[in-house]
Amino acid sequence: MKSLEELIDLGDPGIDLVREFLSTADVPCDELPPADAAGDALLKLQVTTRSPLGAVIYDTGGILIDGGWLRILGSGHERLPRSLLEWNEGRAAGYLLVADDAAGGFFAINGGALGGDKGSLYYWGPDCIEWEPLDIVYPQFLAWCTTDQLAGFYKELRWPTWRKDARVLASDRCYQFNPPLWSAEGSVKDSERTDIPVQEAFDLKADILGEFVDDDE
Repeated sequence: MKSLEELIDLGDPGIDLVREFLSTADVPCDELPPADAAGDALLKLQVTTRSPLGAVIYDTGGILIDGGWLRILGSGHERLPRSLLEWNEGRAAGYLLVADDAAGGFFAINGGALGGDKGSLYYWGPDCIEWEPLDIVYPQFLAWCTTDQLAGFYKELRWPTWRKDARVLASDRCYQFNPPLWSAEGSVKDSERTDIPVQEAFDLKADILGEFVDDDE
């Protein structure tokens, strides 16, 4: 294992690229200060701060995009009380959860469990049962999150008051739809919307995916 000193790159820090994305963003972006335990996360994951992923983990507590609609996980902060390391422990296997959104969608870096394209980003949307490839890698994901392409991506998952609702929603919670959006009866327009803990939303959907896999065997 590399030491913390070996993982911290002062010559070519990835945070410079991350902040370049944020400074030219088309949407509101809020970089949160890092937690004291940021170094522990870097050591555990063995990623260098030269990489944008390592930079977000070590140099930020996370990043809130578009009024908190999208939450990019870092080392944790009172406004984003889930560190990337803690969030993945005992939950992700063969992928790394790196972000989630107010609609109950999750983003992950594929470690091999989601397909043959290791390192690529996948999205597990509230309107889909299975993970879907985005055909981009983490640095491209960060750049994409700060552009107006975000609005097009979420066009079918946002409701008229989404902006106001996202601002008042705690970043460890997300919205749940009933009937669910992945069902034939569900829709953003007509489904009842309530907010629940992000952990509950993820675990519930993982259970449903497990049931679908079992039914197919």
